[in-house]
Amino acid sequence: MNKLTTITNAKIFDGENVIEAKTVTIKNGKILNIGNAISQGAEIIDAKGCTLMPALIDAHSHPNMEFLKQDMYFGVTTTFQMQGYFNEAQCKELKENTGIAESLKSFLAITAPDGHPSELLPAEVKAKQKEMMAKAGLTMKKDVSTPEEAIAIVNERVQQGVDYIKIMIEEGTVFGYPNTPDVTDEVIEATCSEAHRLGKMTVAHAMTIKAYERAIEGGIDGLMHIFIDQPHTPEIITAVANSGAFVCPTIVAGASTIGDSDASEFVKDPRVSSKLSPEWIACMENHITTYPQGKTANLLNAVKALHDTGVDILAGSDASQPAVGGMAHGASLHHELQLLVKAGLTPIEALRSAMSIPARRFGLHDRGRIINGARADLLLVEGDPTTNIADTLSIKKVWRQGVEFNLNQLN
Repeated sequence: MNKLTTITNAKIFDGENVIEAKTVTIKNGKILNIGNAISQGAEIIDAKGCTLMPALIDAHSHPNMEFLKQDMYFGVTTTFQMQGYFNEAQCKELKENTGIAESLKSFLAITAPDGHPSELLPAEVKAKQKEMMAKAGLTMKKDVSTPEEAIAIVNERVQQGVDYIKIMIEEGTVFGYPNTPDVTDEVIEATCSEAHRLGKMTVAHAMTIKAYERAIEGGIDGLMHIFIDQPHTPEIITAVANSGAFVCPTIVAGASTIGDSDASEFVKDPRVSSKLSPEWIACMENHITTYPQGKTANLLNAVKALHDTGVDILAGSDASQPAVGGMAHGASLHHELQLLVKAGLTPIEALRSAMSIPARRFGLHDRGRIINGARADLLLVEGDPTTNIADTLSIKKVWRQGVEFNLNQLN
């Protein structure tokens, strides 16, 4: 980490804009200077024909330790766990091991008894998860019926060291399980109020317009997923904008749920398939397809309308297990960036959604930007993704906290 490294002759996108400087020097895990002369004794990396950017941030995933290494091959050095758990030793490793992506965490989301995602899990899977958590020494409550129970679980999560609080608002229609037990409005409001009292932000799983409305009314800070049950209305776009909440649309997940995802085409790109196991390639070739009456075109239109109204859009993959079709760790964040551009964002606006915007919204002031003193989480790609978003896949080098990741480990 103490090595002095200078990347020169690069086009530099600083997480917000392209800047005039062509040189960045890193040392001790941080960006030492930008645009200065090459320091004596530095390792010099000639980046002619390449773009240097902040490493990518995935604002919605469900990783384990193995999957966090896969993220690194795709230039993702930070991800936000939105349902899952890590034991104490793993939490320590997340901070210290520069060979995997760092994961912020919510642990298990607050949900109704037998609520989402319980309806999707076979009994044997639930039993296995319970067994694994017991071995990890974790006894997490998640089922909530009353505001008092919500307040208690928020306090438990904060004591367990979460970075934010997640709540499930899901009555099951989009997954083929209508009438799935759902949290009450009082529980949503109590969750948000108590989290804010304790200095934590709140995010909600919400995949219908009604769930959006309920989350906003309850005081949510961020909306995970874009609604897939109907086209957007002026009223819901205005409501989100007025609330100040951000949206992490996970278009890749919505398209898979609808069943018209183009992930099977995306994975044919050798820059993707060469880094994925056959199991993950098969995952990308399958769809969830529980809501075929939906249309991905509606998702794209909604995202554009939200963006045009000033809502912060964050890029997220919703990648979890290979059994969940359409999304793979690392790879699908690049797919999401391409879909954001397809929705009508410029390449630069899409890049911001995986760099400076999630860093700002989640209070990660040490990353997501190329500025003096920031953490040296960097991504060097061939080409220019500020004009051609697909160039994010042409990865040459990845650094986490100034340590270069060995991209050749797959070979």
